[in-house]
Amino acid sequence: MATPIRRTMTPWKGCLAVDNYQPTRFMAPGSHHDKAKADRAVNFIECLCHTKGVWAGKPFKLFPWQEQIIRDIFGTVKANGFRQFTTAYVEIPKKNGKSELAAAIALYLTCADGEERAEVYGCAADRQQASIVYEVAADMVRMTPALNRRIKINASTKRMVYGSTNSIYQVLSAEAYSKHGFNVSGVVFDELHTQPDRRLFDVMTKGSGDARAQPLYFLITTAGTDLHSVCYEQHQKAQDIIDGKKHDPTYYPCIYGADLDDDWTDPAVWCKANPSLGLTIPIEKVQDACNSAQQNPSEENSFRQLRLNQWVKQEKRWIPMEKWRECAFPVDPDALEGRACYGGLDLSSTGDITAFVLVFPPEDEEDKYQILPFFWIPEDNIEKRARKDGVPYDLWQKQGLINATEGNVIHYAYIEQTIQDLGERYNIREIVYDRWGATQLSQDLEGMGFTVVPFGQGFKDMSPACKSLYDLMMQHMLAHGGHPVLDWMADNVAIRMDPAGNIKMDKAKSTEKIDGMVALAMGLARAMVGGDGEAGPSVYDERGLLFI
Repeated sequence: MATPIRRTMTPWKGCLAVDNYQPTRFMAPGSHHDKAKADRAVNFIECLCHTKGVWAGKPFKLFPWQEQIIRDIFGTVKANGFRQFTTAYVEIPKKNGKSELAAAIALYLTCADGEERAEVYGCAADRQQASIVYEVAADMVRMTPALNRRIKINASTKRMVYGSTNSIYQVLSAEAYSKHGFNVSGVVFDELHTQPDRRLFDVMTKGSGDARAQPLYFLITTAGTDLHSVCYEQHQKAQDIIDGKKHDPTYYPCIYGADLDDDWTDPAVWCKANPSLGLTIPIEKVQDACNSAQQNPSEENSFRQLRLNQWVKQEKRWIPMEKWRECAFPVDPDALEGRACYGGLDLSSTGDITAFVLVFPPEDEEDKYQILPFFWIPEDNIEKRARKDGVPYDLWQKQGLINATEGNVIHYAYIEQTIQDLGERYNIREIVYDRWGATQLSQDLEGMGFTVVPFGQGFKDMSPACKSLYDLMMQHMLAHGGHPVLDWMADNVAIRMDPAGNIKMDKAKSTEKIDGMVALAMGLARAMVGGDGEAGPSVYDERGLLFI
C-alpha cells in the first residue's frame, strides 16, 4: 500500500515543501523530473478554492499526499518532454478529498495543459455520480475570477467550454458506452468501482487518446466489492506494480488502505489508510463508525471498504466469520447413522452448483444441530471455472468435498441416487426444496418414498429460517465440522432486508455461491419444528434458545 508522505492531526497550513519532494520510484529509464511542469500544475490548482463545508472559499492548499500525486503525474516526463504516465490509478477511502483533487485535475487538463481543443471527460457509473466532480469543478470556476471570465458553464448539459483554446470538459456516464469517435485528451473516472461493466471504460481508454501527445486517464476510487470488476482489475494491476510484480512505465499506481491482516479496530491502521485523517476527516467520526461496526457485524464490511479501503466480498457481511468458525465442532458421519434428520435441497441451474444439507437435531442439552453438506458440480466445467473464478473447485473435487457429475450439466439422476443412498444410512424425515425448477426431481424423490416439502424463498419463509440460523450460530449450537466449501459459502452471504426488518439471503448481491447456506437454512427451519409443526426430537423445541 502507498505510504503517506507526512502524518499530522492538526489542520494543514501549507503545501509540501518543494525541497522535500522525492521523485516517484516509478520513473522509467530516460525520464526525468521537470520541476517547472510540476510547479505549473501545483500553482494552477492552488489558485482554486475549496467549495464545501468549513473549507468552502478557502484556497486549495494541497495536502502532502495530493501534491505528491500532482508532482509525480505532471512532473515526470520522457526525453521528448511529454508526460511519462498516461494512466493514474488512485485508490483511497472516502472523505479524504477525492472529488476536489479530481475536479482540479479536470480543470487543469481543460485550461492549462497546453492542449488545443482539449477534450476532457468526467465519467462515472451514472450521470448523477459523474456530476459530483463536475459540480465541484463548476463551483471552483465560479470562485476563481480569472477562470470565470474565460469558461462558459452549461449547467443543463454538464459541459464547460474554455474559449481560449476551444477546449471542453463534458460529463459522461455508463449509458454513453456506445458513443465512439472521442478524441480524448483527458478522462477523469470517479468511483471506478461502481461501473456496472467495462464497456464505458474500454471506450474511453482504449485508443481514444491515440491522436493526443500526452493523454491522461485519471482513475480515482474507493475500494469495491466485486472481485471480477474492471476496477478490481485495475486495483490488482496497480498493486502488482507497487509490489514489483509487474512493470508498466505508463501506469502510475497509488493505493492508500489497510492490509487485509491489519486490525481494523486499531487507530494506527486508520491513520495508515486515511492520509487526510484529522484534516478533512475528524478521527471521532471514524471511531464512532468503528464502534457501531463492532456492535453490528453487518456494518463491518462497509467500514472496512469505505473507511479502510479494503476490498471485501459484499457490502454487508451477514455472517461474522469468527463466530461461524467457532462452530466448527467435529461431526462424525458414522456416529449419526440411524438418527433423524432433515434435508435442505438447493437445486442449481444445470451448469451450476447444487447443494444438499442434512441437519440433525440435538438429542439432549449437550448436543448441537449437526450438519452434513453435500455438493455437486458438472465435471467438464471444473477446471475452467476454477481458473475463471479463482475458486479451487478442482482441489475440492479431488479432496472429495464436492462431487462431479458426468458432462457439462448437472446430472440429476446422480443426485437422486446419492440422496437415496443417504436415506438408507440416515433417517431423513423430510426433504425441503425451493419449488422453482425442482418439480421433476421432487417427484422422483417422492417416488422413492421421501417426504418432500416445498419451501418459499421470499421473506415470509426465509426470514425465520435465516434468523434461526444466525441465533444458533451465535450461541454455538451449530456443529458444521469446518467443511471448506460450506465455510466459503458462509463468507459469501449477503442479505436483503425489507422495511419490516425481515431478511433473506440474496444470491444476486452475494459475489460468489451461497447454495449450501440456503439449503442449510431450509433444512434447519424444518428440523427446529419437527417437520409439520408436531413435537420433534429437538430439546430446543420446548424450552427455546438460551441467550447468555
